Amino acid sequence: MIRTQVSLGAELYERARALARRQGISFAELCRRSLSETLSRVSSDKPWMSYVGVLDGREDDSCTVDEVVYGRETP
Repeated sequence: MIRTQVSLGAELYERARALARRQGISFAELCRRSLSETLSRVSSDKPWMSYVGVLDGREDDSCTVDEVVYGRETP
């Protein structure tokens, strides 16, 4: 593991410490998990993946695109 230093504002630090305490983990573990989650959402080779799940719709929308886009089964 690599040790590093980070500067945080007092309010952010206190909120993060309180959350770590509530979750029963260390502040360092909260930081590791937070960074891991953030980095997993950002993909440099597929930036469009950050939009996955942004829109609501029916489960079969990709199969019925003509109906969804044009309001009928075929364009």
